[in-house]
Order: sequence, then structure tokens, then C-alpha cells
Amino acid sequence: MTNKISVTVNRKQYTGEVESRTLLSDYLREDLSLTGTHIGCDTSSCGACTIHVDGKAVKSCTMLAVQADGCELTTVEGLATNGNLHPIQESFKEEHGLQCGFCTPGMMMTATDFLKTNPTPNEQEIREALEGNFCRCTGYHNIVRSIQLAAKKMSEAV
Repeated sequence: MTNKISVTVNRKQYTGEVESRTLLSDYLREDLSLTGTHIGCDTSSCGACTIHVDGKAVKSCTMLAVQADGCELTTVEGLATNGNLHPIQESFKEEHGLQCGFCTPGMMMTATDFLKTNPTPNEQEIREALEGNFCRCTGYHNIVRSIQLAAKKMSEAV
């Protein structure tokens, strides 16, 4: 069975048919070719598939595409605007907040949502905010530093 959905993804409108059982993560990757949304575990425990749904961080493997009908979605590809990296993207680059890069999109999406509600977090708060995102390579030290730098950049931009 298919359903018609209409979503806004990274400021662009998409309308089409999807099977009722299609996960949002699969829709983004397979139908829209937005492969920055990674699928790492199929159990919603790793956080690599995190995107924003109506401005809130959501693990896209926990949601069906039909549930996103009418929603505004942002993937890691949509963080940059007009060719300029988002401060979180700049900061991950500057502070070496990635190693293999697999978890990075989900980390960035979780962090940008977190920084909206806590613009000046301490290290412990950042680590707690990332509890639903796993990194198997870095040990989180540079990820935390990246988020601290992004928070600083974002507060200076206001």
C-alpha cells in the first residue's frame, strides 16, 4: 500500500508516493538521495540517522515517512546555507570532531537542536545531550570541544 506525502526537506518541497512501511531514514536516503542521514543500527540506539523534524532532533529510523507528511525536515545537508557551513559544521572541522565520520551527521543534528535550548553548555551537559549518539572511534573528546566551539560561535553571531 502506498500513501501520498508532502514534506519540506532542507527548504525544498517534495511530494510523492511512499510505501506505508517505509522508514523516514530510508525515504531520505533512497528516494531523495540525501545520504548524509546514516543508518547504523536499525534499533534507534546509535543516533547516526538523527535529523530535525519541525525543528526537533529525531532519530529518523524511528519514524515512518508517512508520519512526516506535512512536516519540515532538516538533514545535515540542510545545515549549510548559501554555501556557508553552519557553525556546528565549521567547528567539527576545526576541532577534528570526527574520525571515520559515520556518526558525525547525527552528532551535528543532535548538537544543533541542543544548542537552541542551552546556548552555553558545560562539558557535562554536552556529554549528557549526546547520550543517544554513539561514536566508536573518537572517545568524544573532540566532539565535545567541537560543540563548545560551535556554542561560542553561535553566541557571538547573535
